[in-house]
Amino acid sequence: MANETTRRDMLKRTGFAAAGLGVLGVPEWALPALAQGETLVPFTDWPANFNPNPAPDRRLFNTQTIAGAVTPADQFFTTQHYGHPVVDPATYRLKVSGLVNSSLSLSLDEIRKMGNAEMELGFECSGNRRPLQGLIGNGRWTGVPLKTVLDKAGLKAEAREIVFFGADKGPEEVEFRAQKFNVEQQYGRSMPRDKALTSEAFLAYALNGQPLTRHQGSPLRLIVPGWYGAPNVKWLAEIHAQEDQYLGKFQARWYRTLKGEMINGEMKWVESAITHLQLKSFVARVTKAGSSHKVLAVVLNDGTPIKSVELKVDDGPWQAMTADPSTKARYGWKFYNYTWNGAAPGEHTLVSRVTDATGRVQPTEQELENKKTFLEDNSQHPRKVTV
Repeated sequence: MANETTRRDMLKRTGFAAAGLGVLGVPEWALPALAQGETLVPFTDWPANFNPNPAPDRRLFNTQTIAGAVTPADQFFTTQHYGHPVVDPATYRLKVSGLVNSSLSLSLDEIRKMGNAEMELGFECSGNRRPLQGLIGNGRWTGVPLKTVLDKAGLKAEAREIVFFGADKGPEEVEFRAQKFNVEQQYGRSMPRDKALTSEAFLAYALNGQPLTRHQGSPLRLIVPGWYGAPNVKWLAEIHAQEDQYLGKFQARWYRTLKGEMINGEMKWVESAITHLQLKSFVARVTKAGSSHKVLAVVLNDGTPIKSVELKVDDGPWQAMTADPSTKARYGWKFYNYTWNGAAPGEHTLVSRVTDATGRVQPTEQELENKKTFLEDNSQHPRKVTV
């Protein structure tokens, strides 16, 4: 029998037991979603020395401790390139510049007065992948629609590209043919005009009802529903409207996917920008309750409705998983459950796959063999447990 983690063990690990708190008095979102008597069956392919903070600029979320639809802010994943800038909310100003009728310099209070939109939304880093799948989170974001700010500034007709710059910056070496230039660059990403003017993209100043933390981009960040984390610029400092395509490092060179595609019977090597989430599911947790086991899978995608999620145990047939009604938000992560009865003692392999309403099916690792870069790994992820 594998080592199993009880509800009390999980409380200890999250710090509530050490603080003298029992089950009573602890907020519901803070408790692992385990029933009394239910125990965690750990993955045997999970790193024994798992560290949720492997570097000062990175935090991983342990999916085996999923507590519910909303990820606590202090567990939400974070990663960045130039550290965590400190921006004083009291003196903060968001600049809106470029091809606009009126340049703006907005305080946080002025932005708050422009709207109070709320959306449950989940996303992952484009580099999120096996074995941890820890660069992931789902939150309740509050902010003002991006369109409201752009309408106030008045985009000119020739403004085709909207660029978002963060307060984080650092030295970069830019190579042009045989020359190299040392320059300072801000983190920046862009989107086309039509995408920026949708009713969904917005500027968030709160997560789960509280002001953004420094790790989550305080005091203001961009949120693009259905997109990977990289375009959701944190510590948002400036919005710049321009006619030409933006070609900053993290747009044109860093966040790209290179893969081979058969076009007219010939293999072509195609580069594409990291934008919307690729269809993905993975087994996040396995628990035991009495003689049966419960398997929880997480689904992330770009908002396209889901047709089905299935689970395969070892070499058996695909079995339908059941949608969790608590995770219905269009752009939020979605939970699917399966009750696994009659598991024979020993090691087993579990893998999930998701199909959306357009007929797209989550690919296998073999089907992505022509993808050379590691970003956007949405392949089916076999996980191992011993029961």
